[in-house]
Amino acid sequence: MDFRLTDEQRQIVEMVAEFVDEEIAPVADEIDHDDEFPRDLVAELADLGLMGIPFPEEYGGAGLDYHSYPAALEEISRGSGGLGTIVAAHISLAGNMLYEFGDESQKETYLTPLAEGTDIGAFALSEAGAGSDVPSMETVAEKDGDEYVINGGKLWISNGSVADTVTLFAKTDPDAGNTGISSFVVRPEEDDGFVVEGTEEKLGDKGCPTAELRFDDLRIPADRLLGEEGDGFVQALKTLNGGRITIAARSIGIAQAALDEALAYVDEREQFGRSISEFQAIQHKLADMDTKIRAARLLMHDAADKKMRGETFIKEAAQAKLYASEVSREVANEGIQIHGGYGYTKDFPAERFYRDAKLNEIYEGTSEVLRNTIARELLR
Repeated sequence: MDFRLTDEQRQIVEMVAEFVDEEIAPVADEIDHDDEFPRDLVAELADLGLMGIPFPEEYGGAGLDYHSYPAALEEISRGSGGLGTIVAAHISLAGNMLYEFGDESQKETYLTPLAEGTDIGAFALSEAGAGSDVPSMETVAEKDGDEYVINGGKLWISNGSVADTVTLFAKTDPDAGNTGISSFVVRPEEDDGFVVEGTEEKLGDKGCPTAELRFDDLRIPADRLLGEEGDGFVQALKTLNGGRITIAARSIGIAQAALDEALAYVDEREQFGRSISEFQAIQHKLADMDTKIRAARLLMHDAADKKMRGETFIKEAAQAKLYASEVSREVANEGIQIHGGYGYTKDFPAERFYRDAKLNEIYEGTSEVLRNTIARELLR
């Protein structure tokens, strides 16, 4: 397998990296401190075609492949973990739901503005009592003539308070288990009964609002149903499976940022009359950090390659996300250790990388759930 980027892919990554270095990295600490949705930066990403990277040009996307997309997202996440989540939730979850399961009219109406970046997307699946246990959701959608009436609530929804389009999951048959879940397109500004209860104050991932949503007799047209009634659970699993590749990308981007910062620091820091880069203990840490990042990147591109070839990639996506997310935390932790006491202060970004990295082990499949997934695929 040859995962070397083509000239076109390399140009895209270099363009994104330059934008990150010039526009995102200089304000990353500000984003982390203020914890406000960076609308101006998102608009600039849209101008560069980065809010619809993998979608066809006919729907307003850039028409790029699934090597270019995670490679670009890795760079964005290197600049800001929160911005990486914004883009991943927008493209991999909300956008992909519409692209994979929407009919032509739904794609033209809702996917196109998402891909162009004029609209922001969110994916509303999790609930207070239904995180990993999706079938335990309590949100219901009842058919009423040519409308659905939705009642319930969602929790931990990335982009949920700023989204123009939300792909929402609800039970259309509460007694049918997995096969009773359906998915819908919701437009918060147009649909009465959509309520943002608030946003979470989080350890990291700042800049990306994580919202609690409530639906009080939310009425939407019946033509907002994605696919058929009862398709929602399978749709969610397929969408999350692809999304795990991009959470691996976010993980790798944060880890790379932690390594880059550590490399810069060891050249500046002196102890016992010499640069700490000369100490073997430090060199071994740096060697392990780089090796783990490289291995994670290869796993990510292996999963992406299988997705592009139309092969089954459930195990590979789970492995990429599991390994990259744990590597991200480990590398960020070592970055703090290399900085010593300075790493525990906000004078350096090392502590921000650690806070941002931890989330990777939780959302879009916890490490525990992913190990179950990998084992199940092995034992088939």
